[in-house]
This record gives sequence, structure tokens and C-alpha cells, in this order.
Amino acid sequence: MEERGNRNNDDHLEAVLNEEEKGVRDLKPGLGKATEVSKPKIGDSRPAPDAPKSHPQNKKKRKRRRSKGENKNQQSENNVSVELDDETLRKRRGRERKGKAVGRYTMAVHVEDNVTQIAMLEGRSLIEFYISRPSDDVSEIHGNIYMGRVENVLPGMEAAFVDIGTPKNAVLYQSDLIKNANKKSNVTVRIEDAIKNKETVLCQVTKNPIAHKGARLTEEISLAGRFVVLVPNSATFGISKRLPEKERKRLRQILEKAKPEEHGVIVRTAAQHITKEEIEQDVKRLVDQWLKIQEQSSKSNSPKLLYREPEMPFRIIREEFNKEYRSVVIDDSELFEEVKSYLAIVAPALADRIEYHDTSVNEVALFERFYVEEQLAKALDSKVWLPSGGSLIIEHTEALTVIDVNTGKNVGTSSLEETVYRNNLEAAKEVAHQLRLRDIGGIIVIDFVDMEKSQHRNDVMKTFRSELARDKTRTQVFGISELGLVEMTRKRIGEGLSQAFTKAQEDE
Repeated sequence: MEERGNRNNDDHLEAVLNEEEKGVRDLKPGLGKATEVSKPKIGDSRPAPDAPKSHPQNKKKRKRRRSKGENKNQQSENNVSVELDDETLRKRRGRERKGKAVGRYTMAVHVEDNVTQIAMLEGRSLIEFYISRPSDDVSEIHGNIYMGRVENVLPGMEAAFVDIGTPKNAVLYQSDLIKNANKKSNVTVRIEDAIKNKETVLCQVTKNPIAHKGARLTEEISLAGRFVVLVPNSATFGISKRLPEKERKRLRQILEKAKPEEHGVIVRTAAQHITKEEIEQDVKRLVDQWLKIQEQSSKSNSPKLLYREPEMPFRIIREEFNKEYRSVVIDDSELFEEVKSYLAIVAPALADRIEYHDTSVNEVALFERFYVEEQLAKALDSKVWLPSGGSLIIEHTEALTVIDVNTGKNVGTSSLEETVYRNNLEAAKEVAHQLRLRDIGGIIVIDFVDMEKSQHRNDVMKTFRSELARDKTRTQVFGISELGLVEMTRKRIGEGLSQAFTKAQEDE
């Protein structure tokens, strides 16, 4: 019930947060002005530039901001490719048919009017959608590392407000203190004993600010690479459970030698069949990155951004892209070249799966080519039709999301119980798909149509949990209650698809 507890804590803090945020500044004092407007590259740890002001001329065509030569040199130093033999490259290249790449997924990246939109498709079905805007420098900050200053410690709420240089103060809970995260004993350190007002703390964002709520922080820092995750000043040692046991054993032997003594390391699923040299290079790059963050933090006594996660296309490619993807199609020439160069370093066997969609040559726009806009229109509607004629009604409230399952036009053929059962099976699959596509988080209540047989109820829940297992966002699901309701939580990181589209329209 961690997610529910977190939401309740947030709600209790709302009144206090509103009081704290009276007279909010657009920018906190002491941060200074950024002298460059260039977008940071992979591994860039410069302070965030001010969000560019909108200008009528800038809405005609997006011009991607380039980094200076110094940052390009830093990127090349951080990302040194490992030479691989032809046999290794062949194994990692993925399936091909008649000289063309074959895969389950496709990524379409559309750039227009300072907005980057990323559509993830399974076959022709849209499964995830992301939007990145210039204003996201202060709203989409998940994973960023800051030097923060404690503004107010609230023992009764077991939380503290921390100024990290964003319009709203972020929240650091007692459970997210590093002294509690790394402590093996059952004794919990109280927040008022761990940190004091006006004290500086090194912290990382684990949840973006949403509406009137500030970002959520943790003191347990982690740096994600392509193959491993570095957990500084920790004894963490882990390997993804999605990997086969034989591969886990091989990677464990490599990690025992590659792991730094003072830091923890977690091997990601993407490390399957990866060589020892590539893992060592990834670990070394992350350690160097951490040393630079430490160096900056030692020189800072005021709120400051120390490390920013890379642009969304690079971040998603780092997290998601593998040989199961048929292609990544991009309609911006500059971004296409940047992504291709990035993949030539981190995944050279898959670099040829990057495709440029030239809008001056192709009569059909990128999203029209993959029928993305039609599916987005349906994803923004509150009513979703099921294949057999049933429907879902999705309604959002401040506290939770309610999904009602109806039989609608589905009249079945044999009996009421069988009709309801088949309808609920379709609904279970579609609900899991909609939660992922719409990025719905928090508490979710699903009202399935009542079923008499316990076996049918078990089958529906089994199908539902199986579909949710494909979602990388953490979920927790309870069984069907006596009223036919299913209660669940899905970790909320962002604002959701509907809110993202609303903001994008406001920016135009």
C-alpha cells in the first residue's frame, strides 16, 4: 500500500504547501541566469537554462538548440565505444527478413513547433505516448539531481520542504532519507534529527511536480546507464530478474570484478549478451559522472541543478530500445543525426534501425503514416469501445480514477454469465492498455460487470495481471471485491496524457 500511503501524505501536505508557496517566484534567488540557451547533451551536468520565451516567429519551425564544442567534447569523453567483432554484432543485430529489420515495436518521433512527440507502437497499436516541451525544464524533472536547501522541517508530517530552484518547493519524506534507506536495523531516523532548516542536501527527483504539488525527492541517488545503474555510496548488488539464470550467473561474475568498492551497481535487462568491456566502460562512465556531481555539490551552498537527465528521445532509447524494435523513425534531420551518432556508441548493432522520414519527399506526415493521430483522439475520449460491442467509461477525479465496464452492444450468444465473462476478459486487456497509454497513476477503481462463478473472476484477474506485467511502471492490484470492484495503484511519475496535451495547447 506504499502508493496509497504516499498519496495520503501528499494530500495532508497540500494545505501546508499552499501556505509555503505564497509569493512563489518564477526563479529562486541565488540561482543566477544561464549564459547559454543550448540544450544539454548526454551526461551534461550544467545548470538548466531559462525556459525560452515564446515568440511568434519561433512557432513556424523548430530549430534544435546545439551545444557548444565543450559539451560535445564532454559527451564524447563520457561515451567511448567498445570495438566489437563481427560475430558479436551479428548476434545483437536482431531478426531480419529479406534484408529488412523485423521487430515487434516501432518508435515514431515527430518534432514541430518546439514540441517533440514520441509514439511507441506494438504492430499498428499505439501503446505509449510522450510529449516534451521547452517548459519541461521545470516540470519534467524526474531523475534530475539537485543541491537543495531545506526550507521547513515538519515532524508531524514526517517530511521537509526543500528549495531546489523550481517554482514550487519539493518534498522529502522521512522514508526517503539515505540514513533510513541504507539502514539495516529496524530503528528509523526521525527527519528532524537527520536534517535541519537552511541545511543543504544532495537529492534526486523521483516524481515530477503535478498541479499544485511539488516534486518528490530522495537522498538515495542513482545514475542510469545503458547497461547498469550506479547507486553511489551503497552496497547494492543486483541483476535484473528478467534475465535467464544462465545469463545472470555470467553477469554476476563480471559484476564482481567491475563493481567499485564504494558504490552499488544494478545490471539492467539491456545487458543481456553484453561483453565484460562494455559493462566496465558503462560503470566507469557513471563513476566519472558521479565524481563530477560531487565536485559541483562541494562548491555549492545554494539550490542548484547538478545533473539533468538527457532529452526525452535519448532517455527513451536508453531505457527501451532493443532488437525487438523494428525501427525508430524521426522526421527531424538534426535529431536524426544526433540519435544515430548516439546509437553508434551505445548500440552499434542497432544503429541501422534509425530511419529518417523526410517530410519534403513523403506526401504523408509521419504520424499519419502510422495512424497515430486517430489513436490519440480515441485515447483522449472518456469512452473506449471493446471489440465485441462493450465499452469502458474512464473518469478522473482529484483523488482517483474510476473505470466502469459495460456490456453495451454485446448481447452474447449462449448465456448471461458467459456474455459477461467474455466482456470482462476483453475489458481486462483494454484497461491495462489504456492505463499504459494514458499514463494514469495513483489510485484506480475498476467496476467489472458482476460474475457469478469464482472461476470466471479468477480468470479475469489472471488476464488483467498478465497484461499489467508488460507495463514497466510499478502496479499493485487487489482481487475483485464482493461488490465487483478491483482496487489498484499505479505509480504516478508524470501528469498523464490528457494533462500533457492540455499544457501543449496552452503553450501554442
